[in-house]
Amino acid sequence: MRFHTAFKSEQGKIAILKFYDLQIENWNLTHETIDIKTQHGNCFIMACGEKNAPPLILLHGSGINSCMWLEDAKVYAKSHRVYAVDIPGEAGKSDENQMPLTGSFYVDWLRDVFDALAIEKASLIGISFGAWLAIKFSVSNPDRVDKLILLSPLGISPQKNSFLFILLTCMIAGERGRSRLYHKINLNPAVSQNILDYQRLIGENFNSRNELIPLLSDQELKRLTMPVLMFLGQKDIIISVGKTAKRLGSLLPNARISILPSIGHTLINLADKVSAFID
Repeated sequence: MRFHTAFKSEQGKIAILKFYDLQIENWNLTHETIDIKTQHGNCFIMACGEKNAPPLILLHGSGINSCMWLEDAKVYAKSHRVYAVDIPGEAGKSDENQMPLTGSFYVDWLRDVFDALAIEKASLIGISFGAWLAIKFSVSNPDRVDKLILLSPLGISPQKNSFLFILLTCMIAGERGRSRLYHKINLNPAVSQNILDYQRLIGENFNSRNELIPLLSDQELKRLTMPVLMFLGQKDIIISVGKTAKRLGSLLPNARISILPSIGHTLINLADKVSAFID
């Protein structure tokens, strides 16, 4: 089976990963990097926290990599062994192939990660596409997930049709349009200029997925028997916040759902609130 690859060019890949390396180099936290082999290629992981602490796996969104977790990981590492995992086919250091979203490719990959790290059970935090992946894995492997934290999850309600219009109009406008797009997506003062610059660099050199994230069925969502916490940004332009909250709340009445006012799709700096849930 032929897969699409993450990077538009070798030069673009080098620029993205050079920026990534600089962020890791300047990360003021004791950590290690881990490379493991899975049935779907190499996987790059950044680990921090005491090795005998409860495991916590972080799954980033599409079009970024694990550098988005560097500040939050400082909080999580106080009580957990944290593994920030680069998802295959994204703008990181794992295998470049973008696997199909149908089938069990990504679930099998994440199971390989658990096994390679000798993790029997862990808590999962996922954002956007990473949250969809966290749900898919939890549905198939509920015995291996302690607690599930979803930030701006895709796949619970359809993506907004209006987002496609915003995406097209902004991309047509060139560099200024891309800057406007990332501002609209993030709409979060916690997103630093450094990350905004990185998003623009990735946007210029990354092959964005051209398929919609598959919707999760009622039967799948009902299999989430572990404690679930979900955060949504009220100003999210990608997903319908009301529909997402209503659907998950009706299927999982014990799930904790919080809608944050005046915030967009990029939810960061929530580590203190999440830690209160997972500790």
